[in-house]
Amino acid sequence: MVLEKITAHEFIDMIRLGSHRLEKNAQFVNSLNVFPVPDGDTGTNMNLTFQSGYKAVNEADTKHVGELGQVLAKGLLMGARGNSGVITSQIFRGFSKSIEQKDSLTPKDLVQAFASGVQTAYQTVMKPVEGTILTVARGASEAAQAVIDQATSIEQVMQAIVQGAKVALATTPDLLPVLKEVGVVDSGGQGLVFIYEGFLQAVGGSVTDDQAYQPDAQEMDEMLNAAHHQSVQTQFSNDDIANGFCTEIMVNLGEQPTSDERFDYETFQHTLSEIGDSLLVVADEDVVKVHVHTQRPQQVFTYGRKFGSLAKIKIDNMRIQHETIIENDEPKVVAEPIDYAVIAVVSGIGLEKLYQSLGVTTVISGGQTMNPSTNDIVEAIKNSNAKRAIILPNNGNIVMSAKQACKVVKIPTVIVPSKSIAQGMTALLSFDENTDLETNQQMMTEALATVKSGQITHAVRDSEVGTLKIKKDDLIGIVDGEIVINGDDVVQVSLAMCQVMQDEDSEVVTILVGAQGNQETARQISQAIVNDNSELEVEIHQGDQPVYPYLIAVE
Repeated sequence: MVLEKITAHEFIDMIRLGSHRLEKNAQFVNSLNVFPVPDGDTGTNMNLTFQSGYKAVNEADTKHVGELGQVLAKGLLMGARGNSGVITSQIFRGFSKSIEQKDSLTPKDLVQAFASGVQTAYQTVMKPVEGTILTVARGASEAAQAVIDQATSIEQVMQAIVQGAKVALATTPDLLPVLKEVGVVDSGGQGLVFIYEGFLQAVGGSVTDDQAYQPDAQEMDEMLNAAHHQSVQTQFSNDDIANGFCTEIMVNLGEQPTSDERFDYETFQHTLSEIGDSLLVVADEDVVKVHVHTQRPQQVFTYGRKFGSLAKIKIDNMRIQHETIIENDEPKVVAEPIDYAVIAVVSGIGLEKLYQSLGVTTVISGGQTMNPSTNDIVEAIKNSNAKRAIILPNNGNIVMSAKQACKVVKIPTVIVPSKSIAQGMTALLSFDENTDLETNQQMMTEALATVKSGQITHAVRDSEVGTLKIKKDDLIGIVDGEIVINGDDVVQVSLAMCQVMQDEDSEVVTILVGAQGNQETARQISQAIVNDNSELEVEIHQGDQPVYPYLIAVE
């Protein structure tokens, strides 16, 4: 049967299969990433971005293709992560703008929509670079335009799109020397090919399972077929990373009382371009999303707050991420079933390593600004290969999701209701793998009361809390959820907060340095604490957590 137009049914199916094919191959896309720095999460970011778009479309209550396109664009924007994820969202923003008045799509409509997507994506990037996902999107669109006069079906257009994308993908090593140096194609472009292949499947076409289209690259084929595929990131040094923090924010425009500046896209983009590189700024009338690589994440947050509330924050330390990729780049063997899975919700590569050193078997990325879903926790339990499990949510907002997960998994699972990183660490010290599940839960839960948790961060608005008069951007100290001190000197604020947390039984202070903090300041805080109370022992660990430059625990 020849498909002559795309209705709502076919449109939703295209997004569904595009999402599924990308998800299936996300780890392969991760393994290819080297540009603009070897941060190795392109496949994950594109996958999460497109899943957000599919979820929005799947839940939409409309049969109008143009309206579904708008829903898709919004869903992708809200879920956009990483450089390639943001660009993907913009490809389909332009695509959806082209079809907004259409209740169904003809082959010609489809060709025009892809062309509009390419135009929007190129306009979004301050300094477009060929040999990337942009090249692949443009090659696909040009191939479709070349067949529009003779195409009589949707499948013919999508065949041209996929073939054009693959041909363009094969040229990326010639356009970007870093790709040719290590013998791979562009990771974001490969991700886009997977999406387009899913679209082709949805309209009746067939695709192969070949992952990378490089028709004359015998070495690449051998590498893909080998039992062990070494990530290309291992061929790079941390010296290749000039701006080490991959920073993302989403601003709800005009949503807080202190958003006193009118948002202007060009001014906003120019200001952030002076803070870092790999900058992408996308916006609609409600939100603006930023992706930038910088050494100064806090400046990105502070500037964003001038225009509204920060709905999402994400920081990845790409140097540590790169080291982790190299450490993990060893042949994997099938793990034997384990007796216990200890699962913790943590944000920050340093904290992940610290928790693993304390006995955690599975880390779920999340926390204050990115709460994992019930499904995320369920999947972690299922993948643990364990006979029983303990969950440390480490945040009060995650406890409910963890409880729901316990109800649906097949293995015995309990929660230790930790509400902070410090509580989770203390609870782990009471874990005994030779003890039954209920006893472990009891001992670990009792340990939560032995630690007090403090957080240092910046105030986002003027406010009054009790006798404290807090100004926007003040440093504030929060103890177990309550603001107890404010000021402009991080050492003095941290010391004062620590004094509030101490009692006569206090022995150990732990300082966790966040992505916005630094080791030198942490040492100054440590010295101030010891000078104030010489009986205390202070430990400093690199946590890399977002939002809080310093987390301080007293026990």
